[in-house]
Amino acid sequence: MGAAWDDAVEAFAEHLRHERNLSEHSVRGYRTDLSLLAEHAQALGLDGPADLTTRALRSWLANQQTLGRARATIARRATSARTFTAWCVRTGRAPSDPGALLASPKARRELPAVLSENEVRALLDTTADAVADDGPVGLRDLLVLELLYATGVRVGELCGLDVDDVDPGRRLVRVLGKGRKERSVPYGLPAAHALDAWLTSGRPALATSDSGPALLLGLRGGRLDPRTARKVVHDRLAAVDGAPDLGPHGLRHTAATHLLEGGADLRSVQEVLGHASLGTTQIYTHVSNERLRTAYRLAHPRA
Repeated sequence: MGAAWDDAVEAFAEHLRHERNLSEHSVRGYRTDLSLLAEHAQALGLDGPADLTTRALRSWLANQQTLGRARATIARRATSARTFTAWCVRTGRAPSDPGALLASPKARRELPAVLSENEVRALLDTTADAVADDGPVGLRDLLVLELLYATGVRVGELCGLDVDDVDPGRRLVRVLGKGRKERSVPYGLPAAHALDAWLTSGRPALATSDSGPALLLGLRGGRLDPRTARKVVHDRLAAVDGAPDLGPHGLRHTAATHLLEGGADLRSVQEVLGHASLGTTQIYTHVSNERLRTAYRLAHPRA
């Protein structure tokens, strides 16, 4: 990138990091999108954000479509551009906001794959049965699965938990979510039993001087890495006959769907998941309705 673009993108990244409290993962996503925008703009002869036009932004998105980018990717990049151009105007880096007139395709809301209650039960039972052979790692893996399903937390939130974030007496876990927003999420007795076993017999066996306050630990005693947690979910699900291959986010989807099917209201599920917008949570009503229709078609004699 040229100097003007580089300076603006780096300053914007700092704004996202320190003023909006976005995660490093989100900041990297914005930087990637804006680096691509800068390359396209410079190819059009636009030396900095002050030279951007709505036509140039539309040209960039059209180019993304020509390159075969997914609708969801194009929608996200349009959002990145709009957020960036609005910030450029507020900080005096551009005289006007070309992103204000930029439309973007709505991403198709794919219904997330979820496990049935029987599949969840099989997943947790097979993991619990293997604990005798797997030792401390088995106790950790069982707690990973129990907490992901019991609380619907994101894998990054799970791995970021400290021992003091868990309140065993009230069966609540304090979660630091997106934008560093804190929420408390309840968990049930099975997760409580898995937690007690991990803290009593599992964590002490893996803990080292580098463990610090981390609740979940890797083999070397450091805080459990999200990549390892994802592998845990994939590997443990592979032992369940007929279950789809899902990651931690699949268990989050499953938890939300089962809550709604069990009678939880949408606002409560929104609070559990830590969604800023109720609209994000509403996708799970579509999942529940689809499962209801499937059950109806299979069971009703006049379906």
